[in-house]
Amino acid sequence: MSQMQKKSMAKPDEVRSFEKGKLELVTLGGVTFGRGTFQPGWKWSTHVKPLVKTKSCEAPHLQYHVSGRLHVVMDDGSEATYGPGDVSLLPPGHDAWTVGDEPAVVIDITGMGEYAKPA
Repeated sequence: MSQMQKKSMAKPDEVRSFEKGKLELVTLGGVTFGRGTFQPGWKWSTHVKPLVKTKSCEAPHLQYHVSGRLHVVMDDGSEATYGPGDVSLLPPGHDAWTVGDEPAVVIDITGMGEYAKPA
């Protein structure tokens, strides 16, 4: 029989830092939760693309937006802005950036396991 488990984002299993952002990861029951914090001025294509060396972000994301605002542009040209309380489903093939002067914070349950890992 499985047992209850508990971990805290205050003590993540792993932290990945990159210019103007960081990712804190906790894995339970085979699911990796990621808390991404993206400072004002952060842009995926500027600050993460050089690490992963892909044309656009190839991680799928199912995210809850805690604070701040993120603007996302898909490779097909569709775009949207997400803010506090929004839940977003983003397939692979996008760019994103922080809007305004408040850090954007998201909780992601699908795409952060491999996010921002150097190629």
